[in-house]
Amino acid sequence: MNIPNPAELSKAMANIAERSQRIVADFLQRQTEGTKYGADPLQIGAAFMEMTTKLMSDPQKLVDAHMSLWQDYLALWQNTARRLLGESPEPVIVPDAADKRFKDEAWEKNEVFDYIKQSYLLSARWIQSVVKDVDGLDERTSKKVDFYTRQFVDAMAPTNFVATNPEVLRATIESGGDNLVKGLNNVLSDLERGKGQLRIRMTDMDAFKPGENIAATPGKVIYQNELMQLIQYTPSTEKVLKRPLMIVPPWINKFYIMDLRPKNSLIKWCVDQGHTVFVISWINPDEKLADKTFEDYMRLGPFQALDCIEKVTGEKQVNGLGYCLGGTLLASTLAVLSGKGDERIQSGTYFTCMLDFSEPGELGVFVDEAQIQLVEAKMQERGYLDGAEMATTFSMLRANDLIWSFVVNNYLLGKDPFPFDLLYWNSDSTRMPYAMHSYYLRNFYQANKLKDPGALTMNGVAVDLGKIKAPAYMLSAIEDHIAPWTSTYMGTQLFGGPVKFVLAASGHIAGVINPPNANKYHYWTNPKKPPKSSEAWFAGAAQQPGSWWGDWHDWVSKLAPETVPARVPGEGGLTVIEDAPGSYVRMRAI
Repeated sequence: MNIPNPAELSKAMANIAERSQRIVADFLQRQTEGTKYGADPLQIGAAFMEMTTKLMSDPQKLVDAHMSLWQDYLALWQNTARRLLGESPEPVIVPDAADKRFKDEAWEKNEVFDYIKQSYLLSARWIQSVVKDVDGLDERTSKKVDFYTRQFVDAMAPTNFVATNPEVLRATIESGGDNLVKGLNNVLSDLERGKGQLRIRMTDMDAFKPGENIAATPGKVIYQNELMQLIQYTPSTEKVLKRPLMIVPPWINKFYIMDLRPKNSLIKWCVDQGHTVFVISWINPDEKLADKTFEDYMRLGPFQALDCIEKVTGEKQVNGLGYCLGGTLLASTLAVLSGKGDERIQSGTYFTCMLDFSEPGELGVFVDEAQIQLVEAKMQERGYLDGAEMATTFSMLRANDLIWSFVVNNYLLGKDPFPFDLLYWNSDSTRMPYAMHSYYLRNFYQANKLKDPGALTMNGVAVDLGKIKAPAYMLSAIEDHIAPWTSTYMGTQLFGGPVKFVLAASGHIAGVINPPNANKYHYWTNPKKPPKSSEAWFAGAAQQPGSWWGDWHDWVSKLAPETVPARVPGEGGLTVIEDAPGSYVRMRAI
């Protein structure tokens, strides 16, 4: 056991005390400001009260649930006693194979920790089963109760506490408690960074720098306006496809998820396949852009990019690619252009993109009227939605991986987070302008108008996705927790042209950013026209090995296989402003 130096420990604790005073003051100030939105602005308490009322109206169901839990615990006690006597009974309950929380061997080999683990798993299963499918509870309230119950269950896991985590106990004994002192320092640093609000550091934020070891594919910014910079990437082949590729990223995140490092950069890979790649890099907006609308993003984004691409290449026609919300904007743009008889975008590729929002998955928990009103009140006051709030929402969808694993590593074990390019990008949050985000939440997620012909008018044109005749390649991910694949699949029924749907393994990011040289995952294809239901499509799909990237390139290059000499940024009709990735992407929200 390592005994800490008393003088060093005293100095560390004095520093902690001084920093804590400042942080508590910031925290109290934040709580005072928060009271103006009410005691329960998200109406979580009201949802649980309604659930409890419905549940108590059927006491027999509650009695049955308690009896089931009692029987499970009786079996657990008996099994634990048998283990203490040297027997090896089968466990009453085991963690899911994908649950990484209980990977330490003590959770299985030590009788006490095995009991703690199984006790937690039984209680968690019981709590979630009791609140699920309560008779008479409407679907929206039921989903809210189920979601926040899971947040509570995940937070109460024994892995999150010093006394019930064997790995933390070992580290505490071996270091003489130094891990806890370091962990407390990490907590304070994260609170200071969040000015009284905990902003967990997921990676070493000093390990990456855009333009150097991340987002470093060579290219030039050739145009900019108040919402975006347009990047043209430097070719790596002598010949390139005649038809350029225009990439529309989401502005919920920064574009360089597609350009992390050379080994996993989709943008570099596209350049190496002979595409002339143009990427829109959205600005990280502040209060000065509060009034920018969804239509402004279309007008100053893809519309302007199309004009620039024609000016520097002489090509009127492009292939369009949109990721997530960028795909939603791309589809909306195509609908507006189609309504005008404008055929400049000859194909559309849509990554994990929702067009029919009738089944938005767990994100639907955050878009009821009460929560939209709360978001709008905050945005009206600031002019934007804070990027950290958006990041917290996405983290809650995978709390064990994106919140509690870092609590254990950073605060209980006292370790620094590992340098990881994906988590650096994930922590580089962006803001949402008030007018745009309110429109998006209400018209897409809440009212689900995009799928209905003529329900929305953008830039003077009634939006009808059915008028889009350009071929579409729709990619979804089977484990996507942000845009569930069964929901994105519904978009296949909305276009008026041919659609190819491809399903990747893994999730919202890893399913898309899956370079061929990684030899990871797989994907599914179905050569037939997409049927109405996702189940029917999957039943007829065949699993393919490796990355889908090659499948997409074959599809898009066959649409226009003609090649021309490579185009170098700055040799067209626009002057180079600066090197890629540009200054807009370097604007940090925090």
